[in-house]
Amino acid sequence: MDLTPDQAARAVEGHDCPNCEAPAGTPCRTRGGKTAAKYHTPRFVLVPALREELDVAVPAGRGPGRAWTQGPALAVVPAPSTAAAVRIGYARTSTARQELASQLDALHRAQCHKVFSEQISTRVKVRPELVKALALAHEFKEAAPHTPVILTVHELKRLARNAAELMSLSADLQAGGIQLELLTGPLTGIYDPNGMGAMFFAVLAVAGQIERNYIREKTLEGQVIAAAKGNHGGRPKVIDEDMLTFALALKDKGVPVPEIARKLTIKVGKNAGRSPSVASLYRALAETEAVDEDLPLRPKPARIRVPGE
Repeated sequence: MDLTPDQAARAVEGHDCPNCEAPAGTPCRTRGGKTAAKYHTPRFVLVPALREELDVAVPAGRGPGRAWTQGPALAVVPAPSTAAAVRIGYARTSTARQELASQLDALHRAQCHKVFSEQISTRVKVRPELVKALALAHEFKEAAPHTPVILTVHELKRLARNAAELMSLSADLQAGGIQLELLTGPLTGIYDPNGMGAMFFAVLAVAGQIERNYIREKTLEGQVIAAAKGNHGGRPKVIDEDMLTFALALKDKGVPVPEIARKLTIKVGKNAGRSPSVASLYRALAETEAVDEDLPLRPKPARIRVPGE
């Protein structure tokens, strides 16, 4: 703090307290009606030089702990429109393997007062650090309505990846009068959620949804092409067609399923060389029978000679 305690006190008492409603020229008061030992945070953050302080003490001359008394009313000077903006930074990566350093450096160069960061996927609906960043931005705006409050991010995709999330964020910023700043990308700049800024958010939301639909369509096309080449994806079957035919033949001869499972051998995968579990065999047989119920007739499996019969 560059100010002396008396200078800080005079600067803080130049404003009414949004918390205890102490008028200008008077120290803050407690719920018990006594002079507080510290000024309330929503009051001292109205002074730009004190925004970074954790607390600001009330000078002993104001009588902390004593009965609170009304002080002389002071003329409150409204904050000028050129007041320095308060920037709240937010950085995010999807996985721990991605680095945050470049985003954090950019946010510090943008002179963010506070930076929140996390490594979490945008698929997660609740991102705790983003929630904290938005909450702090709203607190600053409520404490100093005339001071611009800006949520600063490295690029737009750090905030949301679909239209619903972006529109929800836009509504939240617009309700609080909070601006959005993008540090990189073709849309670099500061956007106010009111007026033309609202159109900016709407356009981005539509563009984001179109991009996601395009990615989905290309993915589906790739799956169709792969299936046409015989690659259906997924893990190989534990019980293939040959094993299933053999199992059905034994089952028709009255061989118990547990004994059938012991006679089968898995050909591929990490369990190659082992026998499938009884549960897997029951499941395969049940699926086959369910399919057969939709067919008029199931060809009788060829008789397979079992050794020892």
